[in-house]
Amino acid sequence: MFKVEKPEYVNKTFRIERSLLTRLETIAQREDISINSLVVQCCQYALDDMDDKGKKTSGNGRNRS
Repeated sequence: MFKVEKPEYVNKTFRIERSLLTRLETIAQREDISINSLVVQCCQYALDDMDDKGKKTSGNGRNRS
């Protein structure tokens, strides 16, 4: 049976470098989507393609691909 689902969204504030914002704005405008939608898609792609999901590396604590 078909069921209409509504995803739950939350608001969160992030600080990003101006140069990154400029790149995101350019891509979002070119693709005719919102910056929010682009950021969500980028995050989903990055998380889905991580090699070691949740595994910390030595040093700065960032995961490296």
